[in-house]
Amino acid sequence: MAATIIGIDPHKESWTAVAVDPRGQKLASVRAPVTAAGYRQLLRFADRYSDPVWAIEGAYGLGAPLSALLAGDGVTAWDVPAKLAARVRVLSTGHGRKSDEDDALSVAVAATTSMKLRPVHTDPAATELKVLTEYRDDLVRTRTQTVNRLHAIMVLLVVGGAPRNLTADTAAALLRRVRPPESLATTRRLIAADLVGEIRRLDKRIATATGHITTRVANAQSTLTSIPGIGPLTAGKILARTGMVTRFTTEAHFAAYAGVAPREVSSGDVIRHRLSRGGDRQLNYAMHVIALTQISMRTSPGRIFYDRKRSEGKSSKEAIRALKRRLATVVFRILTADCTRRTAGPAGQPGTALISSVTGSHPSTGSLEKSLTGPTTTKPTHDAT
Repeated sequence: MAATIIGIDPHKESWTAVAVDPRGQKLASVRAPVTAAGYRQLLRFADRYSDPVWAIEGAYGLGAPLSALLAGDGVTAWDVPAKLAARVRVLSTGHGRKSDEDDALSVAVAATTSMKLRPVHTDPAATELKVLTEYRDDLVRTRTQTVNRLHAIMVLLVVGGAPRNLTADTAAALLRRVRPPESLATTRRLIAADLVGEIRRLDKRIATATGHITTRVANAQSTLTSIPGIGPLTAGKILARTGMVTRFTTEAHFAAYAGVAPREVSSGDVIRHRLSRGGDRQLNYAMHVIALTQISMRTSPGRIFYDRKRSEGKSSKEAIRALKRRLATVVFRILTADCTRRTAGPAGQPGTALISSVTGSHPSTGSLEKSLTGPTTTKPTHDAT
């Protein structure tokens, strides 16, 4: 890039920017708050230079707010992977310090030397789904904590305790039978009744968020839900965490992003592979749940795939890792086909063959949407691993 580079090290509350010349020499730096005023401060800083190029570390993570603001103003930014910036910092000479300014400088230097950076493509629909899925996950966690508190009190109020899968209706029915004779028990009953009401309010909010996610997945015209094992909530999480699938050059790139790409950890004659601990953990979790669900079905292709890996001498964990890697391939191909189909319009329907062999009904799920069961691949008799 033969231009002035503005390297950005983003944080939750601040943006640190460093400007470098085409040779990677530092020109100036500035630190701005993550506010509208802070964004204007960054623009004034960049306006000092002719045709500056913005490079943001983690443009789809902590850098997403700044990426969206720049995109709204028609400014193209480049996504610099955190690992690439870290390598530049480690290989730099002169000191071993680490600060926000040093990090921003590393981002800018990485942008001047790398030929494989990709421009940031904002996807409002994916961003909206990400907000909704994270909000729903927060509500579910809060509900679980509230149910646990209620269960602890019910054990003290009800002889024999309360069932483990406690619901608001079950707890209310049990409380109606409790006639506390003492002040302490009366207080516990009041708290329990309040917790029951809170759980009911959370249930309504979770149901509303679920409805919003389901509607937006349908509007996205994604065929992910055509794969048995993926319902609207799982599809919503995958779409939210993936964003623009075109930013992944290959299925291996997508698998690495999902944290399901195996890494060799061989020693001597023993050859072993383990998963990378990097990648998007929420996307990894989605793959993991789908894999476990399919393994639980003894006649599913996913279970057949798992059993075959086990018969080859793989451990249980290794077989699950292989299955998750296969799932990443299928998901990537369908996301790519959906993107191509939307681009082609009604006249072109590329990718429909990917789902033509999917048959069978989807079992119903609970409010937390356990993954649906069914084939791991869209072509059950073909092993593409």
